[in-house]
Amino acid sequence: MSLCPRRFDLAAVEGSLRRLQRELGPEADQRDVCRDPLDERVVDNLVAGYAYVDRLLADGVDVFALGNLRHLLEINTLVLCGSSAGRRSRYDGHIDATERRFYDEPHAGIQDVMEWYAAHAGDSVWHVAAGVHLRMLAKPQLFIEGNHRSGALVMSYLLARRGEPPFVLDADSAAPFFALGAEIRDMDKRSPAMLFRLPAVRDRLVSLLVARSDRRHLLECAAPPAQ
Repeated sequence: MSLCPRRFDLAAVEGSLRRLQRELGPEADQRDVCRDPLDERVVDNLVAGYAYVDRLLADGVDVFALGNLRHLLEINTLVLCGSSAGRRSRYDGHIDATERRFYDEPHAGIQDVMEWYAAHAGDSVWHVAAGVHLRMLAKPQLFIEGNHRSGALVMSYLLARRGEPPFVLDADSAAPFFALGAEIRDMDKRSPAMLFRLPAVRDRLVSLLVARSDRRHLLECAAPPAQ
């Protein structure tokens, strides 16, 4: 664990997402890069998600501890519905169905992710972050919807807990990130072939994370108090 738990520069994170939104241009052209158009609602929800992850980091919350798994569900709800109580109430059925899938389905749910995470705790943080994202995204997926965006936030959480910068989409990373995602979605985590395909795909995602996780999205560590 980093001696200096990192915090996000949320203004820089939002600035990068808004810049990507402008660079992609009209919504009709964005589908060549992103699975969903990067419209105002999607960006606002992502910003809310990064702010939530930042609070978890500030409070020292381990989201993979058994009593804290609800925070992963909240990340998914934020990227899909934002923090609006009114919007969430309109999607109560979807939120409830996602929670049932998350807790109760052995291959689609959190049990698979937790087992993989526990087995790879000694890996580098880059490999852990990439591997968790892969287990979330491979079929059957962890969440009914929003696995790409939720995965980016969970990777950012894991990286920042170890002093590394979060992963924030930009013009250079968006296309390869979603292309890798499309490949991962076609992988079945229950298949023996997954054992052979996973390391190569995970390594490609690690390379993307290392190259595109920008320290500008982190606040500087506070100086330690004088003795």
